[in-house]
Amino acid sequence: MTTTGEGRAADEPPGPCVPPEAEPPAARRGPAWLVLGVVAAALLVCCCSGVVGLVVSWSAGLFHTG
Repeated sequence: MTTTGEGRAADEPPGPCVPPEAEPPAARRGPAWLVLGVVAAALLVCCCSGVVGLVVSWSAGLFHTG
């Protein structure tokens, strides 16, 4: 017979008895790229809507003086 814990896989995460001084796992890079992509998309939408607004205003004659 084996004692408790001997048959566990090597890549199995540790149980709840992890010492408090243990380092937390490294953060994954996926969410950072997701945030940057969302910010870039928001800036693109805002800039494009601003350009469209200026074109519509100019074509409506709001910038013509006189």
